[in-house]
Amino acid sequence: MRTHYCGQLRAEHVGETVTLFGWVNSYRDQGGVIFIDLRDRSGICQIVSDLSRTPQSFPIAESLKNEYVIKVVGKVSQRPADSFNPRLPTGEVEIYADELELLSALAPDEKSKDGNDVLLPFQVSSADPVKEEARLKYRYLDLRRERMSQNIKLRHQVVKSIRRFLEDQEGFIEVETPMLTRSTPEGARDFLVPSRVNPGEFFALPQSPQLFKQLLMVSGFDRYYQVARCFRDEDLRADRQPEFTQLDMEMSFMSQEEILELNEGLVCHILKQVKGIEVPRPFPRLTYAEAMDRYGSDKPDTRYGLELVDVSDLMKDSGFKVFSGAVASGGIVKVLPIPGGNDAFSNVRIKPGGDLFNEAASMGAKGLAYIRVRDDGDIDTIGAIKDNLSEEQKQELLKRTGATAGHLLLFGAGDAPTVNKTLDRLRQVIARELNLIDPDKINLLWIVEFPMFEWNADENRLEALHHPFTKPFDEDAHDLKTARAQAYDLVFNGFEVGGGSLRIYQSDLQQKVFETIGLSTEEAHNKFGFLLEAFKYGTPPHGGIAYGLDRLVMLLAGEESIRDVIAFPKTQQARCLLTNAPSGVDTKQLKELHIGVTQKPKA
Repeated sequence: MRTHYCGQLRAEHVGETVTLFGWVNSYRDQGGVIFIDLRDRSGICQIVSDLSRTPQSFPIAESLKNEYVIKVVGKVSQRPADSFNPRLPTGEVEIYADELELLSALAPDEKSKDGNDVLLPFQVSSADPVKEEARLKYRYLDLRRERMSQNIKLRHQVVKSIRRFLEDQEGFIEVETPMLTRSTPEGARDFLVPSRVNPGEFFALPQSPQLFKQLLMVSGFDRYYQVARCFRDEDLRADRQPEFTQLDMEMSFMSQEEILELNEGLVCHILKQVKGIEVPRPFPRLTYAEAMDRYGSDKPDTRYGLELVDVSDLMKDSGFKVFSGAVASGGIVKVLPIPGGNDAFSNVRIKPGGDLFNEAASMGAKGLAYIRVRDDGDIDTIGAIKDNLSEEQKQELLKRTGATAGHLLLFGAGDAPTVNKTLDRLRQVIARELNLIDPDKINLLWIVEFPMFEWNADENRLEALHHPFTKPFDEDAHDLKTARAQAYDLVFNGFEVGGGSLRIYQSDLQQKVFETIGLSTEEAHNKFGFLLEAFKYGTPPHGGIAYGLDRLVMLLAGEESIRDVIAFPKTQQARCLLTNAPSGVDTKQLKELHIGVTQKPKA
């Protein structure tokens, strides 16, 4: 039986006989003495097989290779002082192997000449970069490596701290909700599951437990949480996966203020327990309108400045038609002031074909106007801006932007969404280039007072900005089309890690919201009749929040992709390289499900 994990051994264990299991991380033959670094999930310790001191284990030690699985029985010894390894927690001790047992060797490479060579897809013990395709195909090897092992353990620690806080301190109950549910609108595409026993009908995998957790509030479970698997069939990027994990919470009889206070306590508890970091409370708050005005984003990174300045009123009467025309057509003009930008960014980079211009164009901008502030405080630009601004307008522009000698002013002009997206992108790119972002800093803030709805130009209708179960402010309920939502997002260094709201709990108001997004009474009852029915039987006021657990762990681990904090993730093409999924299925299975495949096989 195992007595210890490798990473547990310390100087206080000297003299004890221990039994260890693990993988050979590295192997060094010093001629009569063999040193083996033995690895398990807890860490590494040094094993010694000495021809004179431990003759029984030496023949087996000579046959070992990296990643062989072995059992070791031996006595813990103090290392000589000059051989301490300060890089390892176990660096003061070593184990002399009285017994060695080979439990599992590597299969020989089929292409080797003598049939004995072993070839790994990549070296587990090395920290050298490995292509992601290989890492995902051989994920079980990648998970042995220190980086991934630490990330998965960090994820476990985060979930553990969440459970302890919610259950032990705040009285929450974990309830599992169904994985097979019905398809509902107002979200991303569903993953559909055909029903064999109900031909022609489909389940959907849940995009979130939203409706079920509201029904649990109707059921009287007034503090619910769940670490929930969710599924969305949407285009992927670094921080998205087709299947992902949320921390879902729902609470009855709590105001928005109480919900935010409780969640600040939760987040601070996670940071303290997992990272040893103290975060001041309360977290700062910005309304949605303030965030968009100052940063052009509803998830701004506030670790640095570079705030935007709206100069629409100043430019509406300017002679520069690009600016005045944008305002006249209902758009805006904003400025991104960049201290020291004159020296950092050349004209070539801002003009068509330059990298900054291309960043702006990728967000829909048709151009990128700019002004440089000279040492004498005057402004300099190429084009018609300077010549079409009065002296009064120039001075007011410098005053509003706080621009002094050396400043570069980048302009966005056009419809508000495009201008905000453009300057938000440039703000992030420029902050990284100028090293304005402190990687060790954690800035958390709440974004509140979102609009209830946004316009979907493709479908020519309003749609819920969050979801259609969000409660409007009471004072705005007379005109839902322009109402503010009692919604809140938690932003962590420019990433939205959590979002929630107070919920509608009256059938009549819920029906009005459905009407506003274009659902008829019949459609609403067809899709959500069970929810409207439940609201008739005594529904408490309630609200909740959901955290993207993968994204939160990604940020805590300092990774750039959630794939690096998920044990078995999909690629950006939504494929599992390890199991080669998705794949075709037998015709018999399709017939049982009454499904025909129209896609032609790939050539």
